[in-house]
Amino acid sequence: MLIDNKIDTYDKFIWWYFSYNQAMKLFKIFLGVLQSIHEQSFSNGRAKGISGHNINFSPVHWDKRPAIVLMVVALCLLLLHYLKFNTAFYTTLNLWFSQVSENPAAKLMELRRQTFFPLITQAWWSFWHVVAFVLIPVLTIKLILKEPLKNYGLGVGHLREHIKWYVLLAAPILCFVVIVSFRDDFSNHYPFYKLAHRSWFDLIMWEVLYLLQFICVEFFFRGFIIQACRPTFGVNAIFVMIVPYMMIHLSKPWLEASGAIFFGLFLGVLALHTRSIWGGVAVHVSIALSMDIAALLQTKGLPQQWFP
Repeated sequence: MLIDNKIDTYDKFIWWYFSYNQAMKLFKIFLGVLQSIHEQSFSNGRAKGISGHNINFSPVHWDKRPAIVLMVVALCLLLLHYLKFNTAFYTTLNLWFSQVSENPAAKLMELRRQTFFPLITQAWWSFWHVVAFVLIPVLTIKLILKEPLKNYGLGVGHLREHIKWYVLLAAPILCFVVIVSFRDDFSNHYPFYKLAHRSWFDLIMWEVLYLLQFICVEFFFRGFIIQACRPTFGVNAIFVMIVPYMMIHLSKPWLEASGAIFFGLFLGVLALHTRSIWGGVAVHVSIALSMDIAALLQTKGLPQQWFP
């Protein structure tokens, strides 16, 4: 029996080894095709636009870094879109309880009755932002691109010299938040965690999870995408970033989704200029925190106790 198991394991290894080698051969062929297309596009130092007019470009070797980064970006956005919601969380819990309990539905109902279960669902949402927007990009930078993380906006850079521009960007938005906080649609929409008023513990933990998400967003869009594409695309890296950044806002009201184009543009320019994401983090955090507090003050008020 032991010998049979060893033979079966050996067969699986041989199958995996040859499958992997075949896949790598096909991948190298695909890279060769892309390299050929790239060289044809920039042959003789000139490229033809859609209209047929020649456009001057310097012939350069195909820089694979943007291709790698944008493929990772697509996979991360796909992963986040399908795993951040409560439905994925409940499915995961059902799978877990089906392995450890004879009555997984009862176990799930028992868990859902816990005091802080709504907060746990928010932690799941925040967790997948960390995985998709930070962990996977960091692994890509360190293991595939083999570059230091400081090159991706995690340092202070020239932030101190340009802090006034971030203040200029945030100030009118904060004024607008105060004005719209008197509208019922705004005060009923924020905070996303509807039990934030229940206790200071709820509010503080929610804000930690919520604001952590903005750090992830800034690193992903203004750090990972922009700084990886900058050597190849230059300032056009900003416009490459704007497209997916706007698309993650499509589920929100049209005004917010439209504003994301210009907001992403300004933050992209500043991030590229300062080589730092922290100014964008400060702007996002100040706006998000003010929106939550303003909405609470207009509706249920701030918490009156430390714990529920």
